[in-house]
Amino acid sequence: MKRISLLLLLLPVLVACDPDRNNPQGPNVTISGASLNAGLDSLTVLFGQNAQLDIKYLKSSAIAFNAAIPYTLSVDGNRLILAFGQPLSYFTRYTLHIESGNNLGVRIIDDFTYKFTTPYDPRPKFPTISDEELLTMVQQRTFRYFYDFAHPVAGLARERNSSGDVVTTGGSGFGLMAFPVAVERGFISRAEALAHCTKVVDFLTDKADRFHGAYPHWLNGKTGKTEPFSAKDNGADLVETAFLMEGLLTIRQYFSDASPQETSLREKITAIWEGVEWTWFQNGGKNVLYWHWSPNYEWAMNMPVRGWNEAFVVYLLAASSPTYGIDKAVYTEGWARNGGIRNGKKYFDITLPLGEEMGGPMFFAHYSFLGLDPMHLSDAYANFGEQNIAHACINYAYSLKHREQPADPAQAHWGLTASDIPDGYYATSPTHDNGTTAPTAALASMPYTPEQSLAALRYFYYTLGDKLWGEYGFYDAFNLPSRWFAKSYLAIDQGPIIAMIENYRTGLLWQLFMSCPEIQQGLQKLDITYNAQ
Repeated sequence: MKRISLLLLLLPVLVACDPDRNNPQGPNVTISGASLNAGLDSLTVLFGQNAQLDIKYLKSSAIAFNAAIPYTLSVDGNRLILAFGQPLSYFTRYTLHIESGNNLGVRIIDDFTYKFTTPYDPRPKFPTISDEELLTMVQQRTFRYFYDFAHPVAGLARERNSSGDVVTTGGSGFGLMAFPVAVERGFISRAEALAHCTKVVDFLTDKADRFHGAYPHWLNGKTGKTEPFSAKDNGADLVETAFLMEGLLTIRQYFSDASPQETSLREKITAIWEGVEWTWFQNGGKNVLYWHWSPNYEWAMNMPVRGWNEAFVVYLLAASSPTYGIDKAVYTEGWARNGGIRNGKKYFDITLPLGEEMGGPMFFAHYSFLGLDPMHLSDAYANFGEQNIAHACINYAYSLKHREQPADPAQAHWGLTASDIPDGYYATSPTHDNGTTAPTAALASMPYTPEQSLAALRYFYYTLGDKLWGEYGFYDAFNLPSRWFAKSYLAIDQGPIIAMIENYRTGLLWQLFMSCPEIQQGLQKLDITYNAQ
């Protein structure tokens, strides 16, 4: 009797603790989906059309949401509403899970999981300043990469912010071009710039590996020894060498005082420049230049440099060399492919004079033209200003059509070029697009598309700035479809930002490089017209 009485006494407690007792079985329903409201402060779960939910039968333990903020639950007909105590964080992944079983007065047939990433928050992340102030701030912050973060021994630019002792020759050429800008803008003194550039030139003269006068793609910043770029790429890289010469000649023209220090720097740069054996890279006298040569593998990389791409400056420098100058036939047959370089098609109603379908990645219009002034250059095949403007406008038009854009057209963002991507490194373009945008593409196009580039700059800084703006300026890239933001900086992407913004503002670097007497002679040799106004 005692055992039976005890069970009878416990029965009301057991019944009260049974969730299914409080959730009587209602009609079978499924959950068809969920949606987040525009303010990011509520989420609606939609049940089957005939479901009439009842909040008094809520089994909250069967609902899991991974937000670290409080929320309340309510129902409206066939909708379950989660109202958050504060808006969800933007560009953040969340998961809502609802277990099957009796809940809210119905029987949920299957488990339901809703994974989503919140969209961007269009509100400004930083106080508004003038465009001129913003341009200066971007240049100054980006300059830190080449000055504060330069390799302490070599003074050269690290390949990326995680590359340790590996420095890049081409990216260092871009970085050297930032020093005249830094002096003129008051970021550092002329003496500080001279000291740093002298350190770089001394390292290139006394320590760095050279192969027939050309440098490798990568060097060890402590020892000057070659760091192989790939298995057989352990020798000369003519294209990276050309980018380095572009920077060296620019600072040679800038440091023009008669002081012993500046005179010595100029003489050392001239010796480096005149030591590059451009004709050696014709690979036995062919009418084309080859990208690589290795002391172990010789010409095994077998990459002739043919246009249109980023390497136009290679041929101009090779023609301009007072010691190892190439003939015009090498330019005509090798670079221009006897006219095969022409395009002439229209994309988005924009005629593209040269190059591949839809222009290719934007760095084609940047790397050679940090020093070369394309706006006043033309040859038998194109006006280079028209080429680069068309290329940038096509890149912009494509992005406007195919990329997620803010409601305000004044903040339209764009830019497809070589950069880090969510799972590696890739050269994106309108024909090879994975959704990644690199700030350098739009910002380094400032001389070609000022209105569109400034709109992109405002978007990058004000709208995405808390995720995209860091110690050395804008991070390398982002991918809105996957809500991914790089935390990397690459020298070859940071350098063009400073240089091309300055060329848009004052033309400083174009004026310096084009003042080289050797370059003027090279232009004449190749029948390239330079009409500076």
